Amino acid sequence: MKSPWNILLVTLLFLLLPLRTLASPTSDDQPSISDPNGQTCLACVVVVSVIEQLAQVHNSTVAASMERLCSYLPEKLFLKTTCYLVIEVFGPDIIKLLSTDVNADVVCHSLEFCKQDPGQPLCHLYPLPKEAWKRTLEKATQIVRKSPTLKYSRSSSDVCSLPFLAKICQRIKLAIKNSVPFKDVDSDKYSVFPTLRGYHWRGRDCNDSNKMAYPGRRPENWDVHEDSNCNGIWGVDPKDGIPYEKKFCEGSQPRGIILLGDSAGAHFHISPEWITASQMSLKSFINLPTALTNELNWPQISGVTGFLDSTSGIKESSLYLRLWKRNRCNHRDYQNISRNGASSKNLDKFIESLSRNQLLDHPAIVLYAMIGNDVCSGKVDPVPEMTTPEKLYSNIMQTLKYLNSHLPNGSHVILYGLADGTFLWNHLHNRYYPLGQLNKDVTYAHFYSFLNCLQVSPCRSWMSSNKTLRTLTSERAKQLSNTLKKIANSQKFTNFDLFYADFDFQEVTEEWQKRGGQPWQLIEPVDGFHPNERKTPHQKHVNDKPEDWTTKLAPANIVALLLLADRLWKKVELQWPHVLGKENPFNPQIEQVFGDQGGH
Repeated sequence: MKSPWNILLVTLLFLLLPLRTLASPTSDDQPSISDPNGQTCLACVVVVSVIEQLAQVHNSTVAASMERLCSYLPEKLFLKTTCYLVIEVFGPDIIKLLSTDVNADVVCHSLEFCKQDPGQPLCHLYPLPKEAWKRTLEKATQIVRKSPTLKYSRSSSDVCSLPFLAKICQRIKLAIKNSVPFKDVDSDKYSVFPTLRGYHWRGRDCNDSNKMAYPGRRPENWDVHEDSNCNGIWGVDPKDGIPYEKKFCEGSQPRGIILLGDSAGAHFHISPEWITASQMSLKSFINLPTALTNELNWPQISGVTGFLDSTSGIKESSLYLRLWKRNRCNHRDYQNISRNGASSKNLDKFIESLSRNQLLDHPAIVLYAMIGNDVCSGKVDPVPEMTTPEKLYSNIMQTLKYLNSHLPNGSHVILYGLADGTFLWNHLHNRYYPLGQLNKDVTYAHFYSFLNCLQVSPCRSWMSSNKTLRTLTSERAKQLSNTLKKIANSQKFTNFDLFYADFDFQEVTEEWQKRGGQPWQLIEPVDGFHPNERKTPHQKHVNDKPEDWTTKLAPANIVALLLLADRLWKKVELQWPHVLGKENPFNPQIEQVFGDQGGH
């Protein structure tokens, strides 16, 4: 059996920063947390950096900073317990090494979490030591040579190898791989549980013991006796004996919204507070368990399916919220069928998680938004990995044929173009990365180089100092967008009409600047790749259950995503208004009779 101490260390490292592990486009399936090379090294360097900087910020010892870090972590998912067990084993070595004034790179190489294979470049985040690297590493290795921690193999650890976790791990992996709820009693693909692909991802089930009750279906017998479509509208008006569903929703053209997307659509986000020592407090990690059980995504506040109001100070809201406000009969009818690393190449692996019955359900608006992974790769030579226009055409036609066989008649599909990622390098490369802000020693250029060296970059193609590569990548992205546009203009389907919309990030940037913002604020600060949200205290939404959100903080300033959603909504409203359906004149009465309609 593998060492439990080693398992605990790797578990902690990857819980704190599974940056590439969960967002990478390099694999069709979710990669294992036991990757022995780049991911382990990245996680080690980040955690050791945080420990070192906590000591600096609080003018304390390294031992005290490790204690402080563990005290910040919540008990949920055994995070705090795991942390204390880890520092009990590895703390003495880290203390010895940091006391000699070496940096996190040296610590992680000497503890063998980072390795330089023969003939391969040396991967480092921080500037190399003044003394020759080889000599510095030899000194550090000498310090820990007799340490018992080195006898543990760091390359084969897997927390799921523990017998008592094997079964639960398998179920969780299967739920994530198939993009369906982990907890779903009646197997209708809807859940009463928020995370692990629950109602943060698709409308909350109103009866998890009845497979025929779920969001988006046409009401059964006008929902006289129970709520069969989970929109919160059911029963009979005692004044005239007319069912409320019939009175308020008949002829209102109810419809749901479904996103087929990647990590941007799922809203991948790692809070800067998790790795920024000067910002850490007891509140910093409150949402970590939720984030981890959502694969580090925040679909509940995403630009497409988010059901929580933003506290960003801007008026824009998600596409789902706009549809709901337009017609309260659309309540809970949203599905975020997105995965980290998704692209046209692997959508077939999880598109079957989409829930829509052609005979029983309302039509839907489907947004296909794979905005980057068809041109992004972490490989040393990413160009051969890029999807060609011919292959994209084949992939999209396969997807559209699947949708035509599953969507109710009267649905709509919008193909979203790819992003132009040259924005990333242009606006971030000379800015300080969160781990480099304290001592002004690590820029995004350094961070990108480190990820590329480890071959764990979410997009080496754009996150690179190689201007030729960045330009070539943007050209391919434009070719793929043109392919999507041609498909939308030329193909016809029986159950839905088809449209194309550009990914208008340049226009969003200009709009943000008009409001006094800076372009770099629109990009996630930790991964330096995804559209950004900035963290502010969460404001309770009118439809939230008290036990869900009022006692927590949630990232809520989703500026880039909401501005993008706003541009798409206005385009649809102007050019294809029938896609959105009519405004329901009975919205005030629905709110008066049913209040919050049961939350989400």
